[in-house]
Amino acid sequence: MALNPEPRDVSLQAERHGVTVNPSPERQAQALAFALDAARSLNGDKCEDVLVLDLRGKSQMTDYFVIATGTSDRQMRSAGMHVQELARERGLDGFRDNLREHQATWIVLDFVDVVVHLFESGTRQFYDLEMLWGDAERLTWARPGDTVLNSPRHERNRAGLTRDDVLPDS
Repeated sequence: MALNPEPRDVSLQAERHGVTVNPSPERQAQALAFALDAARSLNGDKCEDVLVLDLRGKSQMTDYFVIATGTSDRQMRSAGMHVQELARERGLDGFRDNLREHQATWIVLDFVDVVVHLFESGTRQFYDLEMLWGDAERLTWARPGDTVLNSPRHERNRAGLTRDDVLPDS
């Protein structure tokens, strides 16, 4: 099996799992709305540094990443279950997840068009998906008046650094 399958192989795999490779505009709008609402749900569940990355045209696997930091494995699982409930309410089926994994430091909820990543702080820093996908657009998910936890992290440059990470001029 090739590590980098040809596009037609990806299409065949997707069709076997009932996934449309070229989604309709309605499905694309549904994916965007779900990604933004999933971010709001995670923020409401006290996850920190919530971020939505637009990967359309950059990834063959998904259109959006939702990334957040949790405070404990229990809190991350609870927040993940709320995102699953939100998906069910919208008629979206989860493709895969690892919510049952005990003491997880990285929970992944794959909804095909949207992949939600819930990290423990150290694990998020280690894998640094924001830097890996540094050229992806960061979408604004917060509504006016929303309380955003640790919002300064959203002000990262392309290298994933905040102003505090950059050394001051001497």
